[in-house]
Amino acid sequence: MDEQLQEDWLDARLRDEASYIDDAGFTARVMKQLPPPRQSKWSRSVILFAATLIACAVAYFFAGDFVLNTAAFLVAMPTTTVFAIAGFVALIVMALGTSVAMARVRAPRS
Repeated sequence: MDEQLQEDWLDARLRDEASYIDDAGFTARVMKQLPPPRQSKWSRSVILFAATLIACAVAYFFAGDFVLNTAAFLVAMPTTTVFAIAGFVALIVMALGTSVAMARVRAPRS
């Protein structure tokens, strides 16, 4: 907490004391020579989505009867077992989500 206050104080002090330094147009020339910002392309998203669909189809094709056997096994399981597994998975997902949220709160902002 003290580090954040010290950084804020230092930033404010540097901002207040920084006066404009004439560079004879150097900054403007450099900015003109920079390439224009890249525009986002929707085609990249479409390609990634199509590749994901194709990969899922290939995985399903090569899995063969595994998917059907697993589905049949899950249907044959007692309901309480299915609920216990679902609850356990939900707890794991909540714990991971909480740890990520806490890590982001603790991380210093730049």
